[in-house]
Amino acid sequence: MTSQIIPVDPFDFIIFGGTGDLAERKLLPALYYRQRDHQFSEPTRIIGASRSKMTDEEFQTFAKKAISEHVKPEDIDAKELKTFLARLSYVAVDAMSGEGFAKLKKAIGESDCIRAYYLAVAPTLFGEISHKLKEHGLITPNSRIVVEKPIGRDLISARALNDQIGADFGEHQIFRIDHYLGKETVQNLMALRFANALYEPLWNSAHIDHVQITVAETVGLEDRVTYYDKAGALRDMVQNHMLQLLCLVAMEAPSSMDANAVRDEKLKVLRSLKRVNGNEAPKQTVRGQYRAGASAGGPVKGYVEELGAASNIETFVAIKAEIANWRWAGVPFYLRTGKRLATRVSEIVIEFKQIPHSIFEESAGNITANQLVIRLQPDEGVKQYIMIKDPGPGGMRLRQIPLDMSFAQSFDGRAPDAYERLIMDVVRGNQTLFMRRDEVEAAWNWIDPILNAWQENRQEAQGYTAGTWGPSASIALIERDGRTWHEST
Repeated sequence: MTSQIIPVDPFDFIIFGGTGDLAERKLLPALYYRQRDHQFSEPTRIIGASRSKMTDEEFQTFAKKAISEHVKPEDIDAKELKTFLARLSYVAVDAMSGEGFAKLKKAIGESDCIRAYYLAVAPTLFGEISHKLKEHGLITPNSRIVVEKPIGRDLISARALNDQIGADFGEHQIFRIDHYLGKETVQNLMALRFANALYEPLWNSAHIDHVQITVAETVGLEDRVTYYDKAGALRDMVQNHMLQLLCLVAMEAPSSMDANAVRDEKLKVLRSLKRVNGNEAPKQTVRGQYRAGASAGGPVKGYVEELGAASNIETFVAIKAEIANWRWAGVPFYLRTGKRLATRVSEIVIEFKQIPHSIFEESAGNITANQLVIRLQPDEGVKQYIMIKDPGPGGMRLRQIPLDMSFAQSFDGRAPDAYERLIMDVVRGNQTLFMRRDEVEAAWNWIDPILNAWQENRQEAQGYTAGTWGPSASIALIERDGRTWHEST
């Protein structure tokens, strides 16, 4: 089975931070793939904008190098690459001084086609760029602005940032991007729940015992030293990625796939989360920080050694979350995320309740609860673990096996990257996979009490050896409830 490519209307895509890491690794390769799959209509243009002085030809050379390094060789088509590079131009722009915005306006011209301003820059520049775009008459009814996380450090700063951008762009023009929501499996979670009669009748506290959401990385700080030590895992991963995944698991069926209908339901989940205050934080949360160990087959330094300074910032978080509504009352959601863990994996595990009574003799073996495992990366797919009879003579012996649907095996061709899908949604004006202002603020409203409790209780980041599954306290967090973390392999 192959996917259908639907061309989008002509657009101008302006990348602030056009020579930065995100543009190099993600945005330019994603745009090239959409060119290669013939999704662009004419005339579509891509304009890089940053402080660096650069000619159009030099920017095209930069883009060509980015594509050669971040696109598989077999996916590079010489003709399509030439066409793609011809779309690229460059304008030197300084967001703080405002220098270059007049040149940018001249480069864009009087075109009334869709304009997408992608802010691949530090959040401190979001407001400045937004104001300068308005000041120079660069915002049209067909304009959109795309902002990357983090949206603030807490509720107060998030509101301030939303106010800044909202003063220049309407909410329908603002696209707060979370690349996790562009992953194929995340969207298939919606299809799995709402396009099949099989699961929805069971998707509640009467049938589900608990839910686990794991986002594990094997890498350490890499090139994010300055940002990460000010943020930590709770701000970096839980406030956005993990809470969005939780919302998609827990939300009620929206009335339609309209963007606001979907986001209304996610907002209800965020507002139903039980607050974790100072008393509950030590029992319901775990902070960790990796120490020296082994990862990816070799020895690695601890976080403090990589940072080169003392720090209590967390590189690992585990949380027991609860949703106070009729559907999920009594069903814990266990979240964990961290760096330098044993395996790189992002997955959601729905564990159903045990059968109420076994008709089988003890010799048949233990009956394990059914699980639905939705893997986001790597090897995107869905597995339903069920009990069957072990084949062969000799009586009834039971064992658990997965019914496995790997997307790579089920569909022909390459699955688009999350950024490819999300960029095309920006062009279409479809905000379904993007966070609305009230969603962002509701998420911070739940995160802030945890941050405050950690500070008030002076909750230390517990050490864990790189290459393991985090502090022993995270195992105790789930096992004292009589449950265990799903073993990801």
